[in-house]
Amino acid sequence: MTAIWDKWGARIPMTVLWVNDNHVIQVKSLEKHGHVALQIGAGQKKAKQLTKPELGHFKAAGVPLKRHLAEFPVTEDALLPVGTEISVRHFQPGQYVDITGITTGKGFQGGMKRWGFAGMPASHGASLSHRSLGSTGGRQDPGKVFKGKKMAGHMGAVRRTVKNVWIYKIEPERDLLWVRGQVPGHKGNFVYIKDAFYKKPDLSVLPFPTYFASADDDTSPLIAELGETDPYLQE
Repeated sequence: MTAIWDKWGARIPMTVLWVNDNHVIQVKSLEKHGHVALQIGAGQKKAKQLTKPELGHFKAAGVPLKRHLAEFPVTEDALLPVGTEISVRHFQPGQYVDITGITTGKGFQGGMKRWGFAGMPASHGASLSHRSLGSTGGRQDPGKVFKGKKMAGHMGAVRRTVKNVWIYKIEPERDLLWVRGQVPGHKGNFVYIKDAFYKKPDLSVLPFPTYFASADDDTSPLIAELGETDPYLQE
């Protein structure tokens, strides 16, 4: 993560994502697979790190060996040929996207860290139980701890989606995507980026079905407008 400052001096947190060598690996059709989708591969991997079925899958597609595969449902008019590169220009500054990833694992944590419990009194009468969970159920009635009770346990390492993430800047030369706010996971994780569900993009502005690069493309960064509203102005 990093941050930028607008012309009024307000700090805006940013996360920089690397669109690392994404290619279409497989096209799934309604007739053959029962659904319409594109399988996208990202990253690089050595042949000795892959199984024979994985090697055959990539060689049949004629693409470099990939570290990670993901499937994205699309409409039939958005299908792309196998081997097509999905670059950072697939998105546009100012667009909203949903980003899915695996959150950072925290291990086994207590009730205060995991659920935000207040804990016991930190003064007299709470000997060695300052961070205790407290009561978890009744006595004879109901005679059990209900399922789903907030208690100590494993925290993090779950799939989560951050919705309506705003794209601030695109750097085609370095394949970088700047988005406002945080995304799930730690540094080095793979994340899934797709069009926002609640803030649909304008298809007349986006390159549909994707952006096809040419030799004379301009690789200068594309930056979205931050707006003309002073965040410090009191109404």
